[in-house]
This record gives sequence, C-alpha cells and structure tokens, in this order.
Amino acid sequence: MVLTHLQGKNLRCFPEFSLTPVSGVNLLLGANGAGKTSIIEAIHILGYGRSFRSRIREGLIKNGADHLQVMVRWLDQQNRPHQAGLQHTGGAWNARINGEDVSNLSQFCGQFPVLTFEPGSHELITGSAEIRRRFIDWALFHVEPAFFLQWRRFNRALKQRNALLKTQPSKQALEAWDIEFSDAGEQITVFRRKYLESLDIPLKKLINSFLPEFDALHLAFSSGWKDQQVGLLDALRLNRDRDMLAGFCGIGPHRADWQPSLDSVLNKDHFSRGQAKLLALACLLAQGQQFLSEKGYWPILCFDDLASELDRRHFSYVLAFLAETSAQIWISGTEAIPQYMEKFPTMRVFHVEHGTLRTEELS
Repeated sequence: MVLTHLQGKNLRCFPEFSLTPVSGVNLLLGANGAGKTSIIEAIHILGYGRSFRSRIREGLIKNGADHLQVMVRWLDQQNRPHQAGLQHTGGAWNARINGEDVSNLSQFCGQFPVLTFEPGSHELITGSAEIRRRFIDWALFHVEPAFFLQWRRFNRALKQRNALLKTQPSKQALEAWDIEFSDAGEQITVFRRKYLESLDIPLKKLINSFLPEFDALHLAFSSGWKDQQVGLLDALRLNRDRDMLAGFCGIGPHRADWQPSLDSVLNKDHFSRGQAKLLALACLLAQGQQFLSEKGYWPILCFDDLASELDRRHFSYVLAFLAETSAQIWISGTEAIPQYMEKFPTMRVFHVEHGTLRTEELS
C-alpha cells in the first residue's frame, strides 16, 4: 500500500501538518527536537493505535489541546483510493474509513500494516517477552485471518479465569474456563510457532549478508508452559493449586517468549546493546519480507534516525536492501546523505523545523 496524503493536528509540537509523500522514499530532515519523529509517530499510530515512544496521553497530544487527529489518503494494492481519520484523546478514540464509522480500533489499524525501527527497537531482543509476543502477533493479525478470533477468545478466558482465581473458587468452577483457555491457547501457540518457523528462512538470508558473525543463529520459541511434556489443559490442572494461591494464571500463551539464540538457549544476555539493535533490525526486515510473501505487497517501512543508529557498513547494507524493495519508506535524519540520492531515484525530502514542514523540490 502507498500513503498519498498525510495530515495531523495537535501532535506534539505540530498545531497541524500536511504532506504529500511519494511511493518510494520520504526523507524527513531536521535538527534534533524539530519534530521529524512526530511524523513517524503519526504513521505508527495508524498501524498500532499508539505511539512507540509513550502513551498518547503522556505528551503526544500538543499542550493545551484535548485530542489529536491523524488523517490519511492511500492506495491499496489494486490501486484503489481510500481515506480514513483517527481522533484520540488518550482515553477514548473514534475513527472513520471511507466515510463510515469504525467500531473497533483493531479494524482500523488492520488497514495500515506499518513496521517501525526506532532508537528503542533493541528492546525487541533485550526487553520484555511482551514486546516479542507483540512482534509475532502483529504479523499473525495481518496475515492469518483466524488468529485474531482465537486471540480475543483466549484473552477473554484469561481475564475471566484470573478474576475467578481471586475469589478462591472450587476446582469445578474453574474447569469450564480451563477448557476455553486451553483450547484457544493451544491454537494461538500453533499459529505463533508456525510463524516463527516461517521467519527463520528470510532471517537467515539477512544474517548471512548483514551479520555474518551470527551465522549459527536461530529463533528459539517458548510456549509459556512445558508443552513438550504435557498439553495446556493438563498443565493448567497440574498448576491449579499454585494459581489459586497466587490469584492469577502463571502459565500459558500470555507467558510465551522467543529470542534469537546462538546456543539453543533462550537467553537475551547473549547480545550487547549494539548487537541487539542490529538483530532487531534484521528481524524487522525479515518480517517485512515474510509479509510480502504472504500478502503480495510490502508494509509501510518507517526508520527513525536511521543513520545515527547504524555504523557505516550496516547503514550501507540496509540502504541497498531497501532499494530493492517496492515498499513506501519513511526515514528521518538530521542531514541528507549522498547515498540516499544515489540509491533511491523516487524520493521526496521534507524539512521539519519546530512544528512546520517544507517540501524540497528535487531537480
């Protein structure tokens, strides 16, 4: 898909902004603090309903305003035009697509597959398991129609089971929710494991060129319970007394994790921060390739301050990789770099300065 127009109101330092991007590379240039990351955030909000930097209510809405707005026009893979808008107060939202109200935020975000690499992306490797689960679930949400139904079903069962555990229920009272929890949870786990296996091939190809020092790396998955020994329903029954004592469910897909591993061990301490950043980027690019193979088109790719996040060798490799894609790409930075001009013939430059935008006309 390709965004053809992007507007925003009350987004950080911007009272409002409006820009017309190209289908290739859109370069956002400006000094630190000028607001270029806010444009990347606006695109990210379309795809996730939230910022990658903070909660919407925590600084994303411009001081003195009670809500922000992001409005967009785009072409789908059949080149058909669409338009949409999202308004968010930090506590409530409303959205429209092609003039029709949207009742579910997931329905809105499903229209905008966006992958974002930003200074905090190393946490995909070194951060919490929740971040890594979101990484897998994002892809499944977009490429596997049956996943979202099972995900919602599982989370409802988890919420109900946890609420019941706080009342010290009888084992019989828990049984119905155990069955629902385990049935949906097993299906979620199958989806996740299968997706991670499918990601292994494109990731290894990237690793061979991008990070040859990790040529033995593979993706290790942990389901959230000892699934090699027992099914989820039996595991819940075995763990029931501990759950009742704790007042919450201690095993299951909500505890799942994965990591790139060098020694068949799920251990995030293998990697330095710099290595984690490069591995996170490799995972993101592999996810983009896998999305292409499943859907037939690239997601929107966003890179916040890309040049400062990579050394020269890895930066050159990533630019060469991106030049071979048909994705719409957004890159922010403090200055233009000759390699941008050399590798991307279809490019538009936007200069950002303290809440204003200026388009540079390229000769």
